[in-house]
Amino acid sequence: MAQNEGPGAGEENDGLHRPLILSDELQAVVGEGPMGRADVVSGLWDYIKKNDLQDGQEINADEPLKAVFGKDRFTMFEMNEILSDHLSEAE
Repeated sequence: MAQNEGPGAGEENDGLHRPLILSDELQAVVGEGPMGRADVVSGLWDYIKKNDLQDGQEINADEPLKAVFGKDRFTMFEMNEILSDHLSEAE
């Protein structure tokens, strides 16, 4: 098997792992970027669980999450759409 084939081949270049620049508000929650979207989402879930912010399918935002999502409560389904406003392509 060639070096660029098989599981994980090119992983760092796919859409989920391509390094992105994070807004200051998002970095306050998940840490400094750049990082891939998959790592951002994982970091958000770690933060939400650590701070016991999930209520069923809704997230009760504390102050750092309010700065990112702009509201007191949001659903896990809204999360990815809103995240796009806080991510930009690394140069």
